[in-house]
Amino acid sequence: MPQLTDQGAIDEHERERPGTWMTPAEYGASRAAVWSAAVVLVTDVRGRILVQSVDYRADRLLPGGAVDAGEAPSAAAARELREELGVDGRYPRGLAVDWIPADTPGFPPEMRFPGEILHVYDGGTWTPDRIEAVRLPAQEITGIHFAEPADLPALMDPGDARRALSALRARINGCGTALLEDGRPTAPTALDRLGVLRTPRIPQHGAWHPGPAPQGLPVRDLRSWMFAPDGRVLLLVSRATGAAHLPPPEAAPTDGAAPLGYRRAEQGAHARSAARLTAAPSTPDPEYARLLATPEQVRELSDWGPAGHDELAAVHAARTRLGLPAPTRTPPTELPEEGALR
Repeated sequence: MPQLTDQGAIDEHERERPGTWMTPAEYGASRAAVWSAAVVLVTDVRGRILVQSVDYRADRLLPGGAVDAGEAPSAAAARELREELGVDGRYPRGLAVDWIPADTPGFPPEMRFPGEILHVYDGGTWTPDRIEAVRLPAQEITGIHFAEPADLPALMDPGDARRALSALRARINGCGTALLEDGRPTAPTALDRLGVLRTPRIPQHGAWHPGPAPQGLPVRDLRSWMFAPDGRVLLLVSRATGAAHLPPPEAAPTDGAAPLGYRRAEQGAHARSAARLTAAPSTPDPEYARLLATPEQVRELSDWGPAGHDELAAVHAARTRLGLPAPTRTPPTELPEEGALR
């Protein structure tokens, strides 16, 4: 920072001094001024994002708003949710901090928009009971609903949609607050680079049944929970669409494979097995990126409904049976073309 000198102590010699020296008034005038705002990202048990309709614009918004003078951003987030949704809470965990440039389209010239620093906080996963407790004010907020992440670009301003999806990926990554510039991460993770959640997830909401599919019920789709030595599992992500799904059993060499469970579908069963990975796929499919992720991250990238909790419990039981550790949540990592398992 340039050296500051008290204005009253400046003599003529000091005024002519070269370099970075400036008065406090000059230094203050040189600093950029921006607005500040805070929003909260809330999901339901299916992983859909809460967005609200307002009476002053056509597109949807995350709950939140401007930070008042002298107010901390986290306090603004709590105040806004109390005013807009009638919900009391604290939101200390930041998901993203976004720099919004002054030339962002949509702001009328007379507003003199100087740019904005916008904080995105984690509102957690709301149960049906908590959603039922929402109480909207008499004006401003006209409704709420939970949107599939892939639908956000059609519902929101482009920058708002980018920011919400980046914040959701940061939550799934579990690596701390993401730094964004106009909604785009400055240090993209594998989930960001592959654009996961930009296409609709395939809903699989049937009840979870442990064990093999019964005789006479055809298996329509068989996927496998393949455990790496650190307890994470193999996940395939389409490079073209960003769609994420478990691999088929033949995708990689495994050991100790056993039926895990299934869900009934109209034409058969969606079945799952569990096994220990013994090596990375020797001939990877160029259409798919191969990631290692925790079972919880796989669930959060899927739409399994409330029964996902039962499947997740079965997955952890299988991991224990295979003698593997419980993995720590870290950002999903992409295996290189000839990468070894770690």
